[in-house]
Amino acid sequence: MKKVLITGGAGFIGNTIIKKIYNEFEVVVLDNFSPQIHGYNYEESYLYQNIKDKCTIIKGDVRSRDDVAKALERADYIIHLAAETGTGQSMYEISRYTDVNIMGTSNLFDVMLKDKLSVEKIILASSRSVYGEGMYSCKEHGVVVPRSRDIDHMKNGDFEVKCPVCAGEVELRYTTEECPLTPISYYAYTKLAQEKMLEVMCPTINIPYTIFRYQNVYGAGQSLSNPYTGILSIFSKMLLQNQAINIFEDGKESRDFIHVSDVAAITCNALENKATNYQCINVGNGESVSVMQVAETLKSLYTSNSEIKISGDFRKGDIRHNIADMSKGRDLCRFLPAYTFEKGMEEFAKWVKTENKDNKLEKEDGRFEHSLEEMKATGILFQGKE
Repeated sequence: MKKVLITGGAGFIGNTIIKKIYNEFEVVVLDNFSPQIHGYNYEESYLYQNIKDKCTIIKGDVRSRDDVAKALERADYIIHLAAETGTGQSMYEISRYTDVNIMGTSNLFDVMLKDKLSVEKIILASSRSVYGEGMYSCKEHGVVVPRSRDIDHMKNGDFEVKCPVCAGEVELRYTTEECPLTPISYYAYTKLAQEKMLEVMCPTINIPYTIFRYQNVYGAGQSLSNPYTGILSIFSKMLLQNQAINIFEDGKESRDFIHVSDVAAITCNALENKATNYQCINVGNGESVSVMQVAETLKSLYTSNSEIKISGDFRKGDIRHNIADMSKGRDLCRFLPAYTFEKGMEEFAKWVKTENKDNKLEKEDGRFEHSLEEMKATGILFQGKE
């Protein structure tokens, strides 16, 4: 039985991957069980309980060469999920994101190279954030990739991206893997650095790779306590308490939401699919869903009395829209998402309600408010027309 190492495998994406492959592969997980994701008693968490009998778990850190070396023993495949993931938080926790995302990945290569390990393939969980704003079309200049939005425009309530040539209006397009890479957050920069490490080092040591650029992943197991990522989790906790929902910008900003089961399916497909070798592949649903639509859908599913308010608040480093071109995933992996947005939201809300047994999620711990104060203090968050 071949061995798969999943770094960060105790997270909700890793959980779902493990459930798909643990009968076919020996699975080893290297995870530091960050309290930001797993809480302060990780052994009682939903995620840990899901995988504890399905794999070997090494509580360690990708920043530790010794931990990485131990986890890599006899590994045939690597699925590299371990990363810090908050876009806003990355803009002021620069050293931390550098250490985990960049130095952690370099540790993998250091061990593989110096210990002469014969790994068959490495799969990287990258992010659509490497595209920045992604692809649009301008009537005058064709396909363009807009620059970061102008802060002064956003302060005045103009949140749409503009043509980088004429500053005119543009129309959203499906972003392909050939889109120029223009990260606009430090998190995105670290994901691009991971990609470039694979592109440079893997051919040098003769290890095939696949890079998946995940869109906005959601589903059962998603951290409900991490205030730095995931509007679904943030909205859910507030809706369950009938608290007002603060919609940033004008509520029309949109994302391409992809269910974690679909993400796991295409990721597992790549393990032994040679057609994916040395490829970068988008993983999305191909549907653009506005933040307002997310809030209204969840409000209905929870039968909440929360008020949904559009505030005009915004964060530096956020993109306006995104939607993935999935042609490559269909061609190389025969990938078609099994979950529509509606089906996925129903399943997610059902799981959240189960987790909210005895109202345990409704006991507000102040983390979200603290995260907002952090971002405001560091100049990342702008509130209203301040």
